[in-house]
Amino acid sequence: MKKIPLLLVLVTFLSACSMTLNEFLGIQVTATAVPTFFTTTPTDAPTFTPTVPTPTFTSTPTLVGQKAKTPTSLSTPTQLIFTPLSVTSLPTSTPIEIATQVPIPGFVSISVSNDVFYKGKDCLPGSVKFTAQAADPANTAFVLLFVRFKSKQTGTTSEWTDSIAMQSTGIPGMFVHELVPAEMKAADIFENAWVQYQLVATDANVNQLGKTDIFSERLTLLECVATPVSIASVTPTVLVP
Repeated sequence: MKKIPLLLVLVTFLSACSMTLNEFLGIQVTATAVPTFFTTTPTDAPTFTPTVPTPTFTSTPTLVGQKAKTPTSLSTPTQLIFTPLSVTSLPTSTPIEIATQVPIPGFVSISVSNDVFYKGKDCLPGSVKFTAQAADPANTAFVLLFVRFKSKQTGTTSEWTDSIAMQSTGIPGMFVHELVPAEMKAADIFENAWVQYQLVATDANVNQLGKTDIFSERLTLLECVATPVSIASVTPTVLVP
C-alpha cells in the first residue's frame, strides 16, 4: 500500500518534467507564429526575342550609262502616193567604188588626178598628179612622195623609189607633183600593177611632222598597147573601053 502513493508521485514528477514552465505554473500559453523561411530557387530568366519588323524597300534602280527611253508619240501615218517614172526619165550615172579610208596623220587631204596612167607616149594619161595639203602649213617645209609597185596577180612588191620631193604651190601647206613612170624603180618589170604610195611631211630641218599609211590599191600603171587600125582595101576600078 505504501508503494502506490510513491508511484503516483514519481509519475507526477515525470509528467512535470515534460511540461513547460508556463504549463507547470498554470499560465496559458499564447501561440506564437513561427516565421517560415522560404528558399526561392532561381529559375532561368525568360529570354525575350524582340520581334523587329523587317523593312521592305522598293527602289527604282538607276541605270548608269543607259539613256532613258523617250516616249514616242503615236501619229497617224500619211499615205504616200508614188507616181511611177518612165524608163526614159531615170537619170543615168556611173557607179563609184568607195575605197577604205587611209589614215593621213600630218595632212588635211591627199588626192590624185587619175586612178590609171600608162607607160608609153601613145596612151593618155601618161602621168598622174598628186596634191597634198599639210596640216601644219607654218612648219611644213617639205613633202616627200614614196612609190612602189605591187603585182595584182601575186602580191609581190618592188623596192620603194627614192623619195621624190613635191613642189610647193605658193600656198602655205599645199604641195603637188606630176608622177611619170620613168621616175619609178622596176617600171619596166611590172605590167598592169598597183602603184602603192606614201607621203611624209617634214620641217626645214627634215624632222618628220606627219606620215600617211600606205595607199595600197588605188592607182594602176598599165602598158600602152597600140590599137591596130584597120586599113580599108581599095579595089581598082577597071575601065572597059
